[in-house]
Amino acid sequence: MNETSSIEPPDTAGRSGGAYLGLEPQPRSYQSWVADETIEDYALRYAPASYRRWSPATITHTALGGISFLALEAIGAALTLSWGVQTTVVAVLIASVFIFVTSLPIAYHVARANVDMDLLTRGAGFGYIGSAITSLIYATYTIIFFALEGVIIAQALLVAFGLPLPAGYLLSAMVILPVASRGMTAISRFQLVTQLPWIVLGLLPFAAIAWRAPDALGQWLAAPGPAPGLLSLGAAIGVLCALTVQIGEQVDYLRFLPPRETTTRARWWGALILAGPGWILIGGTKILMGSFLAWLAIRAGMTPDMAVEPIGMFRHAYEYLFAPAAALLVATVYVLIAQIKINVTNAYAGSLAESNFFMRVTRYHPGRLIWLSWHIAVSCALMLMGVFSTLEAVLAIYANLALAWLGAIFADLAILKPLGLSPARIEFRRAYLPDFNPVGCGSMAIGGLTGLMLYAGLGGPILQAWSAPIAFALSLCASCVIGMWRRGAGYLARVPHVFTRRSRCDCAICSHGYETRDMAYCTFYERPICSLCCSLEPHCRDYCKRAPALSDDAPAPAAGPVQLTRVPPRLWHRVWQIATVFGVLMALLGGAWLGLRDMAGRLGDPGLGTAVFLGAAPLVALLASWAVMANERRRLTEEDLLGALRQLGSAQRELAVRQRLAAVGEVAATISHELRNPLGTISSSVEVLSRNPGLGADAEEDVLRIRRSIGRCSRIIDILLDFARQGAHETVPVDLRAWLAALIAEHPSGGLVRLQVPSGMRLRCDPSRLQFAIRNLIENAAHAAEAAPGRRPDVELRAFHDAGFTIIEVADNGTGLPPEMRARVFDPLVTTKASGVGLGLTLVRRVAQMHGGDAWVARTGPLGTAMRLSIAQTP
Repeated sequence: MNETSSIEPPDTAGRSGGAYLGLEPQPRSYQSWVADETIEDYALRYAPASYRRWSPATITHTALGGISFLALEAIGAALTLSWGVQTTVVAVLIASVFIFVTSLPIAYHVARANVDMDLLTRGAGFGYIGSAITSLIYATYTIIFFALEGVIIAQALLVAFGLPLPAGYLLSAMVILPVASRGMTAISRFQLVTQLPWIVLGLLPFAAIAWRAPDALGQWLAAPGPAPGLLSLGAAIGVLCALTVQIGEQVDYLRFLPPRETTTRARWWGALILAGPGWILIGGTKILMGSFLAWLAIRAGMTPDMAVEPIGMFRHAYEYLFAPAAALLVATVYVLIAQIKINVTNAYAGSLAESNFFMRVTRYHPGRLIWLSWHIAVSCALMLMGVFSTLEAVLAIYANLALAWLGAIFADLAILKPLGLSPARIEFRRAYLPDFNPVGCGSMAIGGLTGLMLYAGLGGPILQAWSAPIAFALSLCASCVIGMWRRGAGYLARVPHVFTRRSRCDCAICSHGYETRDMAYCTFYERPICSLCCSLEPHCRDYCKRAPALSDDAPAPAAGPVQLTRVPPRLWHRVWQIATVFGVLMALLGGAWLGLRDMAGRLGDPGLGTAVFLGAAPLVALLASWAVMANERRRLTEEDLLGALRQLGSAQRELAVRQRLAAVGEVAATISHELRNPLGTISSSVEVLSRNPGLGADAEEDVLRIRRSIGRCSRIIDILLDFARQGAHETVPVDLRAWLAALIAEHPSGGLVRLQVPSGMRLRCDPSRLQFAIRNLIENAAHAAEAAPGRRPDVELRAFHDAGFTIIEVADNGTGLPPEMRARVFDPLVTTKASGVGLGLTLVRRVAQMHGGDAWVARTGPLGTAMRLSIAQTP
């Protein structure tokens, strides 16, 4: 570690590796673009304060540049053609209020925690693996809209220059690479440069329309059409609700908002609202603008198919100001600017989401640029499949899953956290998160599956139209109910380690320094590692989250008799896994079935989609079973390997300890004689000096200091000599309670010790050696209890029988052992005391092993530490 480390590095001399498996952390290096955070933008981790150097105004401009997408105008035009102007206007107003309210807590927590949407979801009730599903949903959103915006560009190039659509699709995808590949720095500059032309060209046709046709707006609002009804309004709102996920793209920029303390309150909150939920104020206006322009173009004689396309509606709008040829050219320029602005954001946000998803699925991180290429390739495939022609259906189906996700997040951030039913801090590190949290995962499953079933028509046309809002409401209610039932349980797998010495720390695997907010203490390697290296670690199998009883510090349980059972072990666990995988695959197949059903209806065979869906169910069940069993085989193989490594590590650890003890013994035998004589001479001289009546008070103090130093040196020699002793020890029966009471009475700290030993309890042991071990434990406990600020020192000594052993426990009410010391306290020459030698606890364990037992840390934490010593019961 260098000077930025927050904890001392473990002493690895004489050891072969980690305390548990005998493994040293393997150094990890990344490709140059992965290590370059100007490209990665801390894609998979917390954005540190040192990187958040942009002003609130820059963040606002960059985030608002991401809402330039003309798909909003296209959505407004499509809704107008389907449901009429009045229904569209009312639906936009209701959806805008809904999106603003649900997006505000998300934007606030992202800006405060400086994490992206995926990392926020992890700590907002979904868990580490559970949020991978939401990452896929969010990535799907960015892919869909990237494809929609690419289609709009290709259509503009086709109309203006006759460029074939496939060539336009490819060009629209490739043109964003130079900017999106460079990260936040390049994107912010690009958005600032293009902001003014986008705003001017976007408002110019409306100014011309207002000048030349001032009554057009009133005529649009009064356009004949069906009045808003429950069915039409629900269908329109269901489509618009899919836009709620846009907050994910906004917060990808908001996470770089500078700390609130470094700017004024008004600027910070202004940037938060405008760049966060405030996007819908402009977005909703753009939807209404699209409705207005499409109505205007159709009234002028343009075909509905052309009027719904942004190039068509804006070409007609610019004809109020320019000649037809010039209007087409200006409209094309505007479409290109607007769509490139949004697709840069779509590609950037999508590559972040895909990096998060695939990193957890594959434990591999090739870099954001790889997933950027993947994002573009999938989007091009959707363009070729004609995604724009099914815009309303795609968004309506997607809205059910998206709103179920956001309903669970909103419930956690806006309800459960203020009530204290979930942790106030957003935790995103794998080391401290459970794989799944039922609060978010369960509520999303309830809301999403119910919404999809309603959309499939199982509840009638009214519920089908309102399926997306119902999915949101169900998910929100389920999240609150589950959260209140669990009362905060399940959000954390273990208590996060607090790095107290410095603000930065070096990762033991990649060797880079990060802020401690982005670091975790790895109990597998006994070192701090960064959150990304923790996520990519394939060997530990979440060792840090296992029960403390699995620690090597505890004695191994006695082997029981072999039991034969008719039911295979973990059977129900496998059944649950197969059912879960089957449900997920069937849900995905159900989405495809909805589209296939509509297509089959157009082909004249309405039952084709249902037949394919039901016929595929057995195959999906077989696929789910194969996937689970393959994973089970992999798990068993890894467990066997880890078991072998654990045994190897224990053997290597024991060998290293024995080598140390042998070296200490050789040194002790040599130096004890050389030290005893000088110490004896010094002690005699001090005794002579102390009898001199002419000594002053200062000299008497010096004599006492010399005596204490002589005593300390003698104790060190005794410890060293005890290591040098070999051979058998003699055991005698003792009355344990009386013997321990006498030991406490002789100890200087005996006044602090409470004895809890049953009367009549007897033990066969070597009294002299066991006395040394227990005195050492009492001395350590007293020292820890006296060092705890604001507490009355308390030490408890108790004994009991357990499974053929006599257990002696010494517990204190100190502040506990540091995590980096817990697994090493019994190693030779390791101590937490400034004046300690580091051999006392090693000798304690050796004494216990002489008696057929062991010594270990039973528990430790802020409320104190309990050390245990076991002695085998002999007749």
